[in-house]
Amino acid sequence: MKKRSIKKDNGSQIAVNKKARFDYQIQETFEAGLVLEGWEVKSLRDGRSQLKEGYVNIKNGEAWLVGVNISPLKTVSTHIKPDPLRPRKLLLHRTELDRLIGSVERKGFSLIPMKLFWKRGNVKIEIGLGKGKQKHDKRQSQKEKDWSKQKSKMIKSFN
Repeated sequence: MKKRSIKKDNGSQIAVNKKARFDYQIQETFEAGLVLEGWEVKSLRDGRSQLKEGYVNIKNGEAWLVGVNISPLKTVSTHIKPDPLRPRKLLLHRTELDRLIGSVERKGFSLIPMKLFWKRGNVKIEIGLGKGKQKHDKRQSQKEKDWSKQKSKMIKSFN
């Protein structure tokens, strides 16, 4: 029998929201599908998306991705007027959706898009359930990050 090496495929990532972990304390993450139009899929294949200012809004028992910019390609059909900031519906299981609705409405959590990626030919989004950090929390996380960098440098120079 041959041993199979498991490799992490970084080519499947479309966009990552690096600022989300800095601004929010992420408690839990969920994977959801997206309802997209054809021109949006083509733009995502070209890597034309930005998650930085996006958020998830829950309206009428459905989750909607708002504020995510998917800029259209120049070759989009002439009969379509693309809207790069249109709200996009998220596809979640009812149990997950009920948990998210309860957390957002009662406990004061926020839903933040973390990353867009391909999974078996479909576009998926990872959303994080978290609370916003205060300024002093952000400073503390920055200090911890700097200290871990210094520690690794000291260990490297010692060896």
